[in-house]
Amino acid sequence: VQLVESGGGFVQPGGSLRLSCVAAGIAFDIYDMGWYRQAPGKQRELVAVINAGTGGVTTYQESVKGRFTISRDNGKKLVYLQMNNLKREDTAIYYCNARRTWRDFWGQGTQVTVSS
Repeated sequence: VQLVESGGGFVQPGGSLRLSCVAAGIAFDIYDMGWYRQAPGKQRELVAVINAGTGGVTTYQESVKGRFTISRDNGKKLVYLQMNNLKREDTAIYYCNARRTWRDFWGQGTQVTVSS
């Protein structure tokens, strides 16, 4: 199983980034897909999750509601995180996650830095 993130980088406050995660080795459409992040000195935290299926229910961390959007393309085995109006406190390594019952897979992470 492989989850590979891309799209991270350096952006000024108020800017936007779109993260992508491509999956290999799993039946993508039956997995709940999520984005988590970990800032220096802090625990990894949930950012957003989209449930399995074509009409996946989404859940967001309160601090990103209205700014971030998670979506998925089951045909391409991709999950996206559109991040708008980025803030300094969004700086972290962002990880892609695939979860179904006891199966739990992680990507290597992509760095997002928000700074002027």
